[in-house]
Amino acid sequence: MNKYAKIVAMDSLDLASKHCKPCEGGTAPFKKEEYQPYLKSVPKWKDVEGKTIERNFKFENFKHALDFVNKVGAIAEEEGHHPDIYLHSFNKVKLTLTTHAISGLSENDFILASKIDKID
Repeated sequence: MNKYAKIVAMDSLDLASKHCKPCEGGTAPFKKEEYQPYLKSVPKWKDVEGKTIERNFKFENFKHALDFVNKVGAIAEEEGHHPDIYLHSFNKVKLTLTTHAISGLSENDFILASKIDKID
């Protein structure tokens, strides 16, 4: 059996119910064929060169953008997995997820993306 055969398309609900696991390195980042099923479960996120996923958000005003950033921060702290957050142009937020310890993507990135999508 192909080692990727176990990877099945999962919906965002499945990912949102999981929790991020500590990653101290020593684990290889996902290869494209490994992360593709995960990416399908968070379709609003874009793959960036196989190392990160990102999503852009636009809000009515600065207060709503900042409220969103604070909600993302609370989830990130709870999960122990932190995105790069860019609040710009007063009402836009760009989030970038990667697993820094392995310089690439892991299941944690997709779990956090799924949880963030639940705020949207």
